Amino acid sequence: MDIGIVSMRYAKALMQYAKSVGKEEQFYASVRMLEHSLRSHPDMRSALENPIMTIREKYALICVATVGKGTVGREFSRFITLVLRNGREAFLEYICLAFLHLYRQSKHIGVAKLTTAVPVSKEVEERIRNSASTLLHARMELQTEVDPSIEGGFIFDINDYRMDASIATQLKKVKEQFIDKNRRIV
Repeated sequence: MDIGIVSMRYAKALMQYAKSVGKEEQFYASVRMLEHSLRSHPDMRSALENPIMTIREKYALICVATVGKGTVGREFSRFITLVLRNGREAFLEYICLAFLHLYRQSKHIGVAKLTTAVPVSKEVEERIRNSASTLLHARMELQTEVDPSIEGGFIFDINDYRMDASIATQLKKVKEQFIDKNRRIV
């Protein structure tokens, strides 16, 4: 079966279940943390796909990735058990991504990422979040990242658009213009 079909079916079922038990916010937080863990630690994905690990070990691994040392809610625990019993742990990251997309779509939440060369203050972060929220008529989730390689300026990704005002990109464009101009002269 196609990865997209399987993950979307599980994500839709999880979304309906979360609505029926009235714990959408908790499920969203748990799934968001689990997706972050799966993305940050590729070894975790390979461990979940390992046929030697028992379902209990995989369950414990997923629980730790979701809440750390805390306890997983009973409803979310049922979802994890369902995924493991059906042997769909290889699709878990895609299920999480599909669920996050469905949740954000239903709650009108936009996602933005701000990359800067130096850390920005909370005040600036909040101003950017409010401005983007006003423009999109949606609640915004803003992720910030510090990347010294951009040398200055910023890169702002929102939904599917990118505004690149970094020094590194501008220097690269100037360099390309000089190279192009010198080719025409010679």
